Amino acid sequence: MELLRTKPVAELIEEFEEGRHGFRRALDGFHLVLLGIGAIVGTGIFVLTGTAAAQHAGPAIAISFLISGLGCLCSAFCYAEFASMLPISGSAYTYAYAAIGELIAWIIGWDLILEYLFGAATVAVGWSGYATALLADFGIRIPGALSHAPLDFVDGKFAFTGAFVNLPAILVTVVITVILVLGIRESARVNAVIVFVKILVILAFLIVCLPHVQPQNWSPFIPLNEGQVGVYGWTGILAGAGVIFYAFIGFDAVTTAAQEVKDPKRDIPVGILGSLLVCIVLYVAVSLVLTGVVNYRDLNVPAPVAFAVKKVGPAVAWIKPFIELGAIAGLSSVILVLLLGQPRIFHRMATDGLLPPVFSKVHPRFHTPIVTTIVTGLTAAALAGLFPIGILSELVSIGTLLAFVIACLSVIILRRTRPDLPRKFRTPWVPFIPVLGALICLVQMIFLPWQTWLRLLIWLGLGLVIYFGYGRRHSGLASK
Repeated sequence: MELLRTKPVAELIEEFEEGRHGFRRALDGFHLVLLGIGAIVGTGIFVLTGTAAAQHAGPAIAISFLISGLGCLCSAFCYAEFASMLPISGSAYTYAYAAIGELIAWIIGWDLILEYLFGAATVAVGWSGYATALLADFGIRIPGALSHAPLDFVDGKFAFTGAFVNLPAILVTVVITVILVLGIRESARVNAVIVFVKILVILAFLIVCLPHVQPQNWSPFIPLNEGQVGVYGWTGILAGAGVIFYAFIGFDAVTTAAQEVKDPKRDIPVGILGSLLVCIVLYVAVSLVLTGVVNYRDLNVPAPVAFAVKKVGPAVAWIKPFIELGAIAGLSSVILVLLLGQPRIFHRMATDGLLPPVFSKVHPRFHTPIVTTIVTGLTAAALAGLFPIGILSELVSIGTLLAFVIACLSVIILRRTRPDLPRKFRTPWVPFIPVLGALICLVQMIFLPWQTWLRLLIWLGLGLVIYFGYGRRHSGLASK
């Protein structure tokens, strides 16, 4: 039973109301919607849409986005209820700690590293592809040895590509880490500017390229399965949904900043649901135009949106630099929000005693978790510089899906164990919505490659070693 001890909800609420965390409350609902959009709109549109369409779903990648969006919406309802009830950073980790128990909370906290830290590294690799292409348009060419990962995963084993390091991916991660150290208000301002830029660029792409859509590129809309599970057909749609599910990460990142929001019980549900709904519409629209302009088999490229503009021809060539600039700006905001979320989860785990106290330090001037921010940034930079986008994105997807499953189930459990708790926002149709959200996420996990499952199990095994070696003995609940 020691492994299933839960964090008292009253203690979490008391900690927030007394302001013992050391953070500055500077964000409102508008900031949170922009943070959500900043994290969601990025890799899904500018990078993964092309590879998922080419390798898995074809033009039906639009259906994959709807499936992933539906699963996320169900999960978003659950996150919104928890955020209105427990205004504490930590996201699904904190929710599981209050509802299920310490061991499950640790597993989710460790699993969230795949979502945020590995997620930031994934986006940094995509950022590098667009930055390299934009510089090439102006005659500045970065050697392949300095703009590609030195490692790849081929035929079940790692192989050297001949490159040295992905330098642009490292540089952007380090610069954003510095911004995050300087404060939450400064980070939110930078994110707001970037979000406006990338939404304008996406709308420009849709308006300019829509007249050049060739309906024959959508035929067949669902390509026939080629005898391999996860390659076209409905299995391909589900596999594509599992891969691009990563593209919806963002609404849950809003909850990691709960202790820096002026009125989290009201504003966080608005930020979660508002940003997600806007992004679902944008994703489906872009995927339809993209596969209508270019045959899906040709979209397995690092920068599919820019490639589509180039494919249309001279009539729209003028917009290509703006697309690449918008993609660079958009991916930058995703990196920023993900690198903002991970340190706060580490901080929460250290506050609970599951990680060493050094990770709970908050800078007295900047009011940011400085140690965890620097550690997260440097680790993400190393991953982005060494590994390709395929390996990183699949790890991120399965980690996120598992977190969403636990969050959905936690709502059902806490509704039964603590029905008395005040909830400013309530998930509709419980238990139907949470169960549906959990099932959709589980189905997408099943259709991910077995190698991804193996890496997840190895990762969780490493986490359990750390928990039983340190966290279990130093837990704040153990001392009580």
